[in-house]
Parts: sequence; C-alpha cells; structure tokens
Amino acid sequence: MTTTTVDRELRGPSTLRQLISFPNPVNEVSARLVAGGVVIMALATIIFDQPWLTVVLAYGFLARVLTGPKLSPLGQLVTRVVTPRLGVAEKLVAGPPKRFAQGMGLAFSTTAAVLALGFGLRGAAYIVLGLLVAAAVLESVFGYCLGCKVFALLMRAGIVPEEVCEKCNDIWSGRS
Repeated sequence: MTTTTVDRELRGPSTLRQLISFPNPVNEVSARLVAGGVVIMALATIIFDQPWLTVVLAYGFLARVLTGPKLSPLGQLVTRVVTPRLGVAEKLVAGPPKRFAQGMGLAFSTTAAVLALGFGLRGAAYIVLGLLVAAAVLESVFGYCLGCKVFALLMRAGIVPEEVCEKCNDIWSGRS
C-alpha cells in the first residue's frame, strides 16, 4: 500500500504534537541561562530605548511556551551551545511550572510591546520590562523561579490540578 493522504494526515498531528510540546523535566541550568538572556535583552531594550525589541522578547516567550527551546533562538543557543560547553551537571526540575513561568514572561513582554508600540507609552512599557527583569534576575542569579512559585500557589489553591504536576508540590516545600 502506498502512502496516502490519510497516512500523511495521521503522521502530521503526531509531528505537530512533538513540535508543540514542552520538555518535562527541564534542565534548570539551561532555564537559568535563558533567564539571563532575557535580562540582557530587556535591559538593552530599556537602556538603548529600542521598544521594537519587546516584540523579539515576546516572540521568544511565545516560542518557549509552545515548544520549549525548539523554536526559540535564545533557547536553541542556550541548550545547544552554552549549556553543553559549561561542563556543569544538569539539574532536572519539573517542566509545567517552567512553562507557566514562560507564560508569565509572555504576558509581561506582550504587555510591554503593546504599551510601547501600540500606544506609544514607552515609560509604562519599560516599567513592565523592569518587573520582567526583576523576575528574570531572581531566576538567573538566585535560582528562584517566581513563576514556579505562583504555579505552586495555584496548585495549593486547587486552580491547577495536582495531576498536572505531581513533582510541583516539591517546589512549594523547598525540596525541588
């Protein structure tokens, strides 16, 4: 039997599912390096007054929410080039809270882009980016993932079902 349209369609969604997926577990070393890249990009946006870079930041977060590092230039640089050259042992952590944290970054960077480019409110956009920088510094320098902590709080409140991430309870208790 030859390959039919039905065969291709059956393979297509599987390939799409593989593309649109987030790794679990996640190497925290890489996550912290990506956060460091976000700090650099967001600070460059503010310091050099380049609001168009908010779109680049937002795209990076969108790509990482949808696919992890697969479609993110920063994610690719970190996971394929930087992390392997560091020679540091990987530290695996639960993926769902990291994906949620990327979603928070997407919300902040998109808000900054809309404020700066849609409404011409650069000052307000840069305040939002400053908050993003603060969260990314906490992650990159101190290993404190603010988005992961919010995710754990949402789990404790019953908003995020426990089956989404059994390991996520360890984050709240400090055993991560």
